[in-house]
Amino acid sequence: MPTPIQESDLPALTAQVLWAAFALSVLFGAVLQRTHFCAMGAVSDILTMGHWGRMRMWVVAAAVAMIGFNAMVGMGWIDASKSIYTGARLRWLSHLVGGALFGLGMVLASGCGAKTLVRVGGGSLKALVVLLVMGLFAAMTMRGILAVARVATVDAVGWTLPASQDVPSLLAWATGVPRTTLAWALGAGLGALLLVWALAREEGRRSEVWGAGLLVGLLV
Repeated sequence: MPTPIQESDLPALTAQVLWAAFALSVLFGAVLQRTHFCAMGAVSDILTMGHWGRMRMWVVAAAVAMIGFNAMVGMGWIDASKSIYTGARLRWLSHLVGGALFGLGMVLASGCGAKTLVRVGGGSLKALVVLLVMGLFAAMTMRGILAVARVATVDAVGWTLPASQDVPSLLAWATGVPRTTLAWALGAGLGALLLVWALAREEGRRSEVWGAGLLVGLLV
């Protein structure tokens, strides 16, 4: 039984979380800068050159993160239902519209948010402008002037699910199998399938591809 957190412990725990986040962010940025890991770059490589190396790198990262996250859920270390991404309300129209706008913005900005941060660290003024505008509009959309319009339009369309929208929770509700057991099985199974696909071709077995994917997945 974990010991309840006392109010006097909060400053020390806050400092630990901030320093840990700083250390992980430094490592994450270093890996991205060294390996050119980028979601938009992976798609553009396929469309412009027919090269799947960075996409397989991305898939390795997703697989490792999936296995690790669901292992922690299975061991009871974290509760996926407490995440802001797994609420019972599935706002599918918001996801579609937001994803389309973010994808368009990625193309116009020449990279995703993570790549923008890496370029800011490298001294790019264009990336700095992109970062400031992205942060400003994110705040406006979540809590500011655009939030009212968002809640009244796209957020009003959706489905209320009987459980959290993570797959283990939904299957646990439907089958009665414990969610932790399903997290173990699904995380390991789907993660393994993704790894098999990513490493099936020669371009996915290059050390810079699977090595970068492994590091990014572990950091996530």
